[in-house]
Amino acid sequence: MTDRHEAVLVRRADQDPSLERGLAGLLAAYHLRTQAEKGEAVDDVDALPDRYRGEVLDPRAAFEGDVVLVAVSAGVAVGCLVVTGPVDGLCEVKRLWTQPALRGRGVASALIGAALAEAGASGVSTVRLSVWQWRTGAIALYERLGFTVVESWDERGRLVCMERAV
Repeated sequence: MTDRHEAVLVRRADQDPSLERGLAGLLAAYHLRTQAEKGEAVDDVDALPDRYRGEVLDPRAAFEGDVVLVAVSAGVAVGCLVVTGPVDGLCEVKRLWTQPALRGRGVASALIGAALAEAGASGVSTVRLSVWQWRTGAIALYERLGFTVVESWDERGRLVCMERAV
């Protein structure tokens, strides 16, 4: 990739099985980086907590009932995001990850835009998310895209909970 913005397509993982390997790599990078940021670094996917290792090894099973979106540029998976199935008029955005070298090029914005479209099509009225407080760049992005900080629904410390209307 060059420094110029290249076209990014967002595809549903369930509609393009060729994306599975790239998706697994993106999820692995997300979880390994998150563990390190939490001060609980592990050396590889095999050392991740079971739940997270399962997402990497079999994303289709781990996210059954959810919509998994993959951003593709020049035929390569460069970002991912999960939209949970709707419950009580809500859905949640999870696992937003963009390859670090490609940040600032609109990949995450494209994924969130597609997630909001998916949420709207499923009939939900609100999309919510939680983000680690140290991910200030992600928080700023979410705020630019209309998300606001709300009272936490998660018992884990150091999480910022946000939502926006669809």
